[in-house]
Amino acid sequence: MKKHYLLLLLLMLPMFSMVAQEAKFKAVFTLNFIRYIGWPESSLQGDFVIGVVRDREIADWIRSQSEGKKFGFQDVVVREYRSIDEVEGCQVIYVSSSINLRSNSEALINKARQKNSLIITDSEGATNHGSAINFVVRDGTLRFELHKANAARMGLQFSSRLEGMAAAINL
Repeated sequence: MKKHYLLLLLLMLPMFSMVAQEAKFKAVFTLNFIRYIGWPESSLQGDFVIGVVRDREIADWIRSQSEGKKFGFQDVVVREYRSIDEVEGCQVIYVSSSINLRSNSEALINKARQKNSLIITDSEGATNHGSAINFVVRDGTLRFELHKANAARMGLQFSSRLEGMAAAINL
């Protein structure tokens, strides 16, 4: 009986590793995205705040990857939130797939408008609900899609370099 549990655990280890790797890649991509965005002048004042809604693993990875780093002259600060209603003062709002975007999109967009925030998500179809950048897995590969109009509504522009790396670009 113990052998079966051990075998099951050994078979599941690669899955846990893949999930952890996916979170790490999303964090690294998120930090890199900010360099390829045309930000309004108001977003470049004070700390550069990345808010993560309901995803501690992503927040921890972003925090570890950005520790002691700056975006231009701004310190990178990571804040965690349990809900969209708690979000405030963020240049980037990362929303986990555990949030129902269909029913929370209006609140999310209103929060994002307050600070010209970049909305990043990891839910299928999220660009239909206000997301400017959405992580997707296609053919076993982590990719991202861009929505230029959603970014433009927040006063943000994607660089052509970022557009060149995207899996899909919605206008």
